[in-house]
Amino acid sequence: MQQELFLPVSNNFEKLFLSKKDYDVIIKAGEDNDQREIYAHSNILRCQSDYFDTAFSSNWAEKKDGKYFFKKPNILPHIFEIIIRYLYCGQLDLNVKNGPDTLKLLVATEELGLNILSEYIQEFLIKQNDPIGILEVAFQHENFTTLRGYGLEAICQDPYILFGTDKILSLPAQILESLLKRDDLVLDEIEVWNNLIRWAHAQQPTVNKDPSEWTKDELTLMERTLLRFIPLIRFHDITSEEYYDKVVPYEDLLPKKLKNEILKFYLVSQEKQIGSLPSRNVIDSALINSKHLALFAGWIDKKDKSLKMIPYEFNLIFRASRDGNTAAAFHNKCNNKRATIIVIKIKGTNQIVGGYNPLDWEGGGIIKDTQDSFIFNFTDFRDINTGKIGRVTSASYALICNHQWGPIFGNGHDLSMYPDNQNNKWYSNPMTYPNLNIPRNFEIDDYEAYQVVKK
Repeated sequence: MQQELFLPVSNNFEKLFLSKKDYDVIIKAGEDNDQREIYAHSNILRCQSDYFDTAFSSNWAEKKDGKYFFKKPNILPHIFEIIIRYLYCGQLDLNVKNGPDTLKLLVATEELGLNILSEYIQEFLIKQNDPIGILEVAFQHENFTTLRGYGLEAICQDPYILFGTDKILSLPAQILESLLKRDDLVLDEIEVWNNLIRWAHAQQPTVNKDPSEWTKDELTLMERTLLRFIPLIRFHDITSEEYYDKVVPYEDLLPKKLKNEILKFYLVSQEKQIGSLPSRNVIDSALINSKHLALFAGWIDKKDKSLKMIPYEFNLIFRASRDGNTAAAFHNKCNNKRATIIVIKIKGTNQIVGGYNPLDWEGGGIIKDTQDSFIFNFTDFRDINTGKIGRVTSASYALICNHQWGPIFGNGHDLSMYPDNQNNKWYSNPMTYPNLNIPRNFEIDDYEAYQVVKK
């Protein structure tokens, strides 16, 4: 009923806007060949906008022969007409196909102090899912906080839409700095470093690509370019091998104090962190990183490849070295958490194995049926390409839940933790899953369980 009452009033104001009857405001929007006069009524503009109320109450607008003359050369005529029409009848038609005009409209609403309309357009742009373009606009205007927050978060959760592409080469320094400051950037730190170096070379195209050939002036130029970014790198999350291969060639860019801290970190086992910035909150694990998560997500979705956009959260719920390496401790932490993924590091090696349970671990001696479980084996956890998956071949015997044991995958104990009295022993006997060459009997350094939750 309220809508039926509102429409006639709205339509009448729209007719007034179109007819220009008794107008007393002339707005000259645009400039040169793009300039056009727009006619309006001061009472309506003053009622709807504090900006116009102030303009007509002061010397902002020239008044002659009973009419206000208002100049806005920086706002295109068709953009201004959209705004005036909205002020008259509360209607706004955002053309999805014309993104640049929508951005210009947003900029104009900020200048005219139309906060409600600005928020509405920001929400509209967010739905168009162009975080890079959105950020470039948002960082030009302090008030676009909604857009800025969305753009930064979207890229942090799906960094491959920017990092590793040519788009990063022309990224404004302010946006790159804001991204590198964040702890939720889901990207391995060595990839952060590699992209930063690519970006720096793009800003200084005359500098030799080979740092060993740099002149003193080229080194100084690159130092200035990267001065504000180097402290944002979490070097403690870069392995010694990666550091040697990727960072050492550029080591002259690092301050002497930082180089000494990095050297101490790699040589002194008690050192846990370099600098004041914590590790990025990709995942709380000493065994896996974001690349593993992307691959696990692909396996869960039966893509058999890494996903660029990870649709799951992996929440650490159990770590044997922290919570107790017993069956009771495992079940206490994991029984009611539904889907979980188990990650196990074989003692004295770089090998990690594990499995995915899409159900739960509740039950005493219960065999559970699912076609979605799998086990896996990475011969070297540092190399994602060594990972192999084995999907369940006999779904009716996919999982066994027993309070006296830890996790059990398969009727033949294809991957399982012995009962507590077996001294940290694990077992693999392929029957229900393919043979992934997991050792028949092995001990572990540690193992973890992650709750898998759809975002």
